[in-house]
Amino acid sequence: MNYLAHLSLSGNNEELLLGNFIADHVKGSQLSHLSPAIVSGIRLHRMIDTFTDSHPVTALGKERLRLHVSKYAPVALDIIYDHYLAVNWHQYHKENLADFLERSYKVLDANIALMPEKTQYMYRYMRRDNWLGNYIHPEGILKALTGLSRRTRFESNLEKAFEGMMADYHLFDKEFALFFPTLQQHVAQKMTEIG
Repeated sequence: MNYLAHLSLSGNNEELLLGNFIADHVKGSQLSHLSPAIVSGIRLHRMIDTFTDSHPVTALGKERLRLHVSKYAPVALDIIYDHYLAVNWHQYHKENLADFLERSYKVLDANIALMPEKTQYMYRYMRRDNWLGNYIHPEGILKALTGLSRRTRFESNLEKAFEGMMADYHLFDKEFALFFPTLQQHVAQKMTEIG
């Protein structure tokens, strides 16, 4: 799952949300400098990734995307699934997407000094251009995939995953609808284990 999903699965705990957001850029040696709640957010992020990577439904989407982006299919699927979360937001959350994003951005703005440098750099662009809000539009996903492809040190061609998404748009939507509730349930069950 990508940033929107990770934030949405953090509940109302601001430190948990921050940890979940910064997890990709935090190394093990840096954990000792963070509060227990932020560390729990990092653990939550990694648990979400492990569950997602091993789920049989996500395996179907990754297999189709491999035709377009080879070994980078899991990365592409994470971003694509954020589109389906944004489009179907009302099915999974009582708070509307715009209000959720504004609340999340306020938390992240207030804690930017605690973010690793790479996260701070990325977050400034995310906030300025409202990446997460734009995920609701297919063009927002194309922009995200293209931007990530440009930032990689290798030739990933991630933008080509957009063709796969659009070719099987309704199939990805159906699979997301099967997968995401199982992820929500898994997070709810495991929340006590990461604290």
